[in-house]
Amino acid sequence: PSRPKTPPEVAKAIKDSLNALDTKTVAEVKALEKAMEEVEKNFVTMRCMLSGDGEVEPNVEQVSQLALEISKEDVISLVVHKLPILGWELGVLSLISVFASSYDNKEIALNCGNMLRECIKFPSLAQYILNSASFVLFFKFVELPNFDVASDAFSTFKDILTKHASLVAEYLTGHYDE
Repeated sequence: PSRPKTPPEVAKAIKDSLNALDTKTVAEVKALEKAMEEVEKNFVTMRCMLSGDGEVEPNVEQVSQLALEISKEDVISLVVHKLPILGWELGVLSLISVFASSYDNKEIALNCGNMLRECIKFPSLAQYILNSASFVLFFKFVELPNFDVASDAFSTFKDILTKHASLVAEYLTGHYDE
């Protein structure tokens, strides 16, 4: 068995595996899949180092050193930069669709509506909602019999239409005939 990686090795491995995702260096799909596997493996190693593995508690000194190395290697900005390639964004988008359709369930509607309004603050997420099937549902949600839910849906609908004027103008121009 291989010896456990040190914090500097883990930080460098994460950085290297994220850099391997660069489309200029990945010539074929197989190489990209291998690079993705390497990224996932390195993140599992980092998670075990940060939170333990269920049997062994995390070593405070190693955690501190890993945090320092991640900062030194600028891994966080690299992760953010590579998010579109990593595909984790899909989970976020499906969650937004769940939030939007939650107005049909009055037990969770208000909480999900609040989270949805927080998401709408980001132009890319607001654009996703505008172009999703969920957006049309708001015309129904604002007329629901439960006043609290309908009011919350209206508040969300208003935010979608007023927070990012250029996105809404683009949407309305493209969907004028519908």
